[in-house]
Amino acid sequence: MLNYFKNTFLRGSSRLYDQNYADLKKQCQERGVLFDDPHFPPTDVSMFFSEKGYVGQVQWKRPKDLSPDPHLFVDGISSLDASQGQLGNCWFIAACSVLAQEKELWNKVIPNHEEQEWDSEHPEKYCGIFCFRFWRFGKWMDVVIDDYLPTINGELVYAHSYSQNEFWMALLEKAYAKIHGTYEALDGGNLCDALVDFTSGFAESISLPTYRTDEAKRAELYQYINKEFQAHSLMCSAISITSAEEMEARTEVGLVKGHAYGVTNVKKVNVGESSGLLSFFKEGQKLPMLRLRNPWGQKEWNGPFSDGMTFDDFCTHFTDLSICHLINTSWFSFTKTWCEGISKGIWVQGAPGSNLDRAGGCVNNKDSFLRNPQQKDAREKRHEGISNLPIGFQVMKVELNRKYRLHTFKEMMASSEFIRTRNVFLRCTLPRGRYVVFPTTFEPGQEGEFIIRIFSSTINALKEMKKEVPSQGLFNCAKPPIAVTEVVVHGAVGLSTDETIDPYAIVKCEGKSVRTPTVKDSTNPIWKASCIFYRRDLAQPITIEIWNNNKMMDAFLGKADFPAPINEDARPVMHDGDLQAKNPETDPKPTGKLAPVLNINLFFMKEINCNYTSIKSKCMVVYSTQLYVTRPMKI
Repeated sequence: MLNYFKNTFLRGSSRLYDQNYADLKKQCQERGVLFDDPHFPPTDVSMFFSEKGYVGQVQWKRPKDLSPDPHLFVDGISSLDASQGQLGNCWFIAACSVLAQEKELWNKVIPNHEEQEWDSEHPEKYCGIFCFRFWRFGKWMDVVIDDYLPTINGELVYAHSYSQNEFWMALLEKAYAKIHGTYEALDGGNLCDALVDFTSGFAESISLPTYRTDEAKRAELYQYINKEFQAHSLMCSAISITSAEEMEARTEVGLVKGHAYGVTNVKKVNVGESSGLLSFFKEGQKLPMLRLRNPWGQKEWNGPFSDGMTFDDFCTHFTDLSICHLINTSWFSFTKTWCEGISKGIWVQGAPGSNLDRAGGCVNNKDSFLRNPQQKDAREKRHEGISNLPIGFQVMKVELNRKYRLHTFKEMMASSEFIRTRNVFLRCTLPRGRYVVFPTTFEPGQEGEFIIRIFSSTINALKEMKKEVPSQGLFNCAKPPIAVTEVVVHGAVGLSTDETIDPYAIVKCEGKSVRTPTVKDSTNPIWKASCIFYRRDLAQPITIEIWNNNKMMDAFLGKADFPAPINEDARPVMHDGDLQAKNPETDPKPTGKLAPVLNINLFFMKEINCNYTSIKSKCMVVYSTQLYVTRPMKI
């Protein structure tokens, strides 16, 4: 767990309004006063950004005015502590419920909670100041608050614990409201956002109706959910609504629409272990089940098995499942799970058609898409009428050695949905190679900041490509490139008649070389590998060498040279040919030939007006937020 937090801190941390908890508390102790927060005062301005509200009804009180023996925690922390108040933020309460199951996570969100706890033996140490920590736009942020809480008739208005002298829930909600500007800003939100803010993980949303009629897919989903639960992923479910009238409507089985339910357990139960089950199922049968919790704790599931729900019933009655994957679960096991790459960027509108225009929109806008580079949460700007932009991303496969910005469309490997949310997620499996991720808004000309996060099973070299073309050094006397050549090596045939081999190809051009992946046990390898060269001397041929990958020393199998003059119309030029020996005069002629689909694309150097982020990884998954990118799923 310590390693996880250490790695997280390496990204840097910050303080909201630059408020230093330790310094402020020390100042209050020296002056003998309780802390008053000037940035989130106990007035209506901290509660509402609209005209609505409890005008004249609310009194802000400190915990000592509400209980003779206040505490941050009473008998520890539990998923049963959180209770929703008069605010439509069940999404936030549900996230608190599932997070309460992982003590290590709460130690991060509520740092040094022992030091922040009331000390009945030394009441003079209490200063009415608390510090919470949330993950915001790529780094952890400390949020300092005072202990004033809104009440009506001596009762807390918003979230609270069931124990009247326990206040962690109310104070945590206040800190979260402060970072968003007001309590009202939390009215109606996205469950995934809260899970990410509490963990620095990444959230995935799953639509359950697609699994209701396919038993095989449903079984596969349960295995996936069970695996993620065992890996300490956090989960919540909900029943979506289609109109405001449906909000909080109760279904025939006792579930509440529009509410978020925390998933507190996932396991298979033997039918014989629970009384009454034999009337429904065969003895010895194992039922996949889930245990859920309603943050309101009033309206509960009244179907079979009051202590849980079968997975089939779960898929039937719920519509959405949110899973928050923890970035690095090595603190729950002995091995690191995922490698993370992270990069920030900005969509900014410049002169139309110029390289300064980095707000090109989605791929539908072909004239501007290639100029694109977790949009920031717009919830705190709701009072200004600002909402999240519809965002998404595309993934294209590019040449193995690409270092400069893309200027032509490549093969589309994956694409996310475009949604008006803070986070967009995509889980996929890609073969080894180099890829370009385009985080975009749906429409061109929309400005904002974003984060890309890539999680893969191997190290990914995530970086933003900023250079348009190869740069020429100050004292470099070489002439600049005059053409760009793209080479696609499809494969080879008949390389060996004696034994199976592990061949790979090396493409050489003007002193540069690119190696393809190795194909195991094949005399007819297929690589479909592309590479790109910025050329200065068009008279030099392109050489393709074929090698056998050996444990001790690789063996040369043959080569082929191809001329690559300027092709005015930039159409592919097809080549094939028998392999030649390294020294044709002395060495025997090798067997085999290059497959007749070696494509060479030539075009003159021209202005390149694109912006992208490139990843080189064996297996990766892309997830965007604010725009985020994510973890691989080995299938």
